[in-house]
Amino acid sequence: MVSLLANMDYTLMAFLATIFTWSITALGASIVFAFRKINKNIMDAMLGFSAGVMIAASFWSLLSPAIDMAISLNMIAWLVAFLGFFTGGLLLFIGDKIFDKLLKKENKNKIKRSLMLIFSITLHNIPEGLAVGVAFGSLAYGINGATLSSAIMLAIGIGLQNFPEGTAVSVPLLREGFSKKKAFFYGQLSGLVEPIAGVIGALLVIKVRTILPFLLAFAAGAMIYVVVQELIPESQTNKKKDLMALFTMIGFSIMMILDIALG
Repeated sequence: MVSLLANMDYTLMAFLATIFTWSITALGASIVFAFRKINKNIMDAMLGFSAGVMIAASFWSLLSPAIDMAISLNMIAWLVAFLGFFTGGLLLFIGDKIFDKLLKKENKNKIKRSLMLIFSITLHNIPEGLAVGVAFGSLAYGINGATLSSAIMLAIGIGLQNFPEGTAVSVPLLREGFSKKKAFFYGQLSGLVEPIAGVIGALLVIKVRTILPFLLAFAAGAMIYVVVQELIPESQTNKKKDLMALFTMIGFSIMMILDIALG
């Protein structure tokens, strides 16, 4: 499988990887056809595990390669890393604030509330798709830390946390009175931006090498914001907080080992 991917165009790799992450979103959304509610312990464990994977990936697959490449391009490495990282988080922070203001004005109208829910999840899927695209696009330069195995693991980690996101859209829509088919459709639709963002991220990296360090750091910042603002707080709503924290440690450890051993 890995050897087959290694011979592909990097943009095609990014597209296929983000098609995978979108398909997991669709799988999560499909829960409405079987259940009205999925076991909270399983969802929270997946969120905690994914948070660990994404934290590790943010450094070893994104930030560390960004710093290495900035140095090789004679840039001020710490400045590029900081600007990219902070901009990535700041963009999502602004998006969240806009979402909050819109939500306050919706006057408990179920259609608007449903649209805001879809918008919120979709907004967070854009940087995740971008992160995967940048990870695969950066393989074109053979820089330290940018490996096919780490890019694949990043896609798997993001895919895992997309499962509960798909469910988080479709199940509430079902409760709002949407049919199962419509609830599933909108649930999977929230993840469809990832292949688009993934291809854009890969193309930007391949076409304009000088912005690669910034884009890598940007994707890392966006991912850390999602982890801190969404994944960890949600997983910690579980009564077994210590167990959920352990899943985060497991996710981080697995990603760290793979990045170091295979990178």
